[in-house]
Amino acid sequence: MRQALQRAWLRRGPLARLLYPLSLLYGALAAAQRRSALRAQERLPVPVVVVGNVVAGGAGTTPVVIAVLQHLRERGLRAGVVSRGYGRSGGDECVEVQAQDAPARVGDEPLLIKRKAAVPVFVARQRAEAGRALLRAYPDTQVIVSDDGLQHHALARDLEICVFDGRGAGNGWLLPAGPLREAWPRSVDLVLTHGATPGIEGHAMQRGLAPEAIRADGARRPLSQLRGSRLIAMAGIANPDVFFRMLREAGLALAETRALPDHHDFADAPALPADATLVCTEKDAVKLWRARPDAWAVPLQVAIPPAFWERFDRLLEARLSSPHGSPPA
Repeated sequence: MRQALQRAWLRRGPLARLLYPLSLLYGALAAAQRRSALRAQERLPVPVVVVGNVVAGGAGTTPVVIAVLQHLRERGLRAGVVSRGYGRSGGDECVEVQAQDAPARVGDEPLLIKRKAAVPVFVARQRAEAGRALLRAYPDTQVIVSDDGLQHHALARDLEICVFDGRGAGNGWLLPAGPLREAWPRSVDLVLTHGATPGIEGHAMQRGLAPEAIRADGARRPLSQLRGSRLIAMAGIANPDVFFRMLREAGLALAETRALPDHHDFADAPALPADATLVCTEKDAVKLWRARPDAWAVPLQVAIPPAFWERFDRLLEARLSSPHGSPPA
């Protein structure tokens, strides 16, 4: 059913048209929720940068969050991250993410960000609560980055970055007739696309695989050394086929691919032939390594154009010099 919906979301065909009345109801409910959240909106005492998307199923925001954190570090700014921690147990609890945490406790994406970026990361159902806790624990924080949360209007934001993958806005309709969580276009500060995305104007970033894979014990291996092995690729992300295609484009022949639901928990160790080598994404590795420490994770890298960072810096500087005031024209 999920695959049928995703196909329907690419065009305004019979199934999409059948679901269109429900999308009108969804839009009305979303608008009411947004108005209610805006009335009770909370503003934190430091600038908040939200990295999110408007398309159901994700669009690869986590690598962008990590890139933003790296850029802020290079600028000498101290940053922290807030997230809901999708799929975690104990979802009402506000906790600080530690590098050794179980993914089920804090969520796979916050854990990956913590391990990759080494900044304070807090998760809570309400991102404003996570932000308050972060600032109490790390009062010298200068910028907070919200992983996802474009539709979480209860937290006031100073910069919004909207990320699109190759699907763009699909057929342009709201859920469930289309992929949109909210109407597009809408006003945001910056738009990032995965390469040239039809119908979406923004800064085109390039993404690719790192030249080497990583194992749980920290060992590294060039991708070229995996050629000729019997490879089984596994991915529990929004678009597993993209990962599989990138592996093939890197010259790896895949004996088998296993596409799993986004945020798959990997509670059980996957059964593999004795001579098989398992490859996966970094996001999956934070869970899969518990059962299969021999799995090789292949990191995803993004290259964001300088023009994006120039505008990002101009916008952020206005907020840093006069937080939450009216930025210069």
